[in-house]
Amino acid sequence: MAYKISDDCISCGACAAECPVEAISEGDGKYEIDADKCIDCGTCADTCPVGAPAQE
Repeated sequence: MAYKISDDCISCGACAAECPVEAISEGDGKYEIDADKCIDCGTCADTCPVGAPAQE
């Protein structure tokens, strides 16, 4: 199950910088995760200062 970034995202980019498969990109007002690329590793959730990424 892929991770999804909630509206709590502060667009800091920490998650995108740490994603090992480059599944995270800057979207409209928050970062977004490409579910087809996401490998469910949890690195984004561990890195995020506000806990925005979570499994769907």
